Amino acid sequence: MSRPPLAREKVLDAFEALLVEEGARAATMDATAKAAGVSKGGLLYHFASKDALAAGIMERLVRLVDEDVAGMASAPDGPVAHFLRTSVMENDPLDRVILATARLAQGGSAQAADALRDIRERWAAAIRPSAPEGAALDLVMLVSDGLYFNNSLAGGNIPGPVPRGPAMEALIALVERAIRS
Repeated sequence: MSRPPLAREKVLDAFEALLVEEGARAATMDATAKAAGVSKGGLLYHFASKDALAAGIMERLVRLVDEDVAGMASAPDGPVAHFLRTSVMENDPLDRVILATARLAQGGSAQAADALRDIRERWAAAIRPSAPEGAALDLVMLVSDGLYFNNSLAGGNIPGPVPRGPAMEALIALVERAIRS
């Protein structure tokens, strides 16, 4: 598969950043062109509309989730441990595109909401062989959700994210014991 043109990626990066930082309303075509450092014509060459930009974000999401699911399948310690470890937000490309897609969904995009549901089901399908029962799979998915959400809570009396290292490994061990029970 050929790599998308650099200018196209630069425009998508700018649109993604606007979505994450300012929301769907602020991520206009003009704001995206300005943030990407391209002319409006340059933007329109790659993306004819805001819907086309949103579709580009969702294509990026699918590509990155494909890579993540492949990583889960090949993880030496299994898909559950990999999934939980990577549920701690690190502001990596997958985190950013998930946030951007969530912002589109919050802005009313049914396609973005569907894309988020689809990736969640893909992760569940990758985990299902290791956590086949309904409650076991739910446990893994909900702990992942909690780890992801908890990152946004750091500060004040709120504990913030589970750190890497012994605390994360203890949590993973606990979840794996529970799903084998």
